[in-house]
Amino acid sequence: MYYRFSGVTQRLVGAAASAAYSPQGLKPLVSTESPALIFGTTTKLASDLPATDSFLGKNKVPDLQKIFQSDLKADGLPVHLKRGVPDRLLYRTTMALTIGGTIYCLVALYMASQPRNQK
Repeated sequence: MYYRFSGVTQRLVGAAASAAYSPQGLKPLVSTESPALIFGTTTKLASDLPATDSFLGKNKVPDLQKIFQSDLKADGLPVHLKRGVPDRLLYRTTMALTIGGTIYCLVALYMASQPRNQK
């Protein structure tokens, strides 16, 4: 006896062998031929493309590498503070927001733990 899942009753029902081995959700095999191209454009190699305008700005990477790779003992600054005032401002703002957020969470937790006064 063969069984298959009935989509109407949502139960297993008796079925013929052919119905049991081809479930409802599966489609029959499709051909392996590739479909016809709709927008058939040829591909171009990167070497065949025209040269674009290069970046006209100064490359700052070597300068930044020198700053960040300088020895910690030489200037005594950690990497996240080596670029001066902008780094210090960003660091202090981050620390202030972190401490403020922690205090806010603790106050909210304290308020949530206290029962309301019943009038």
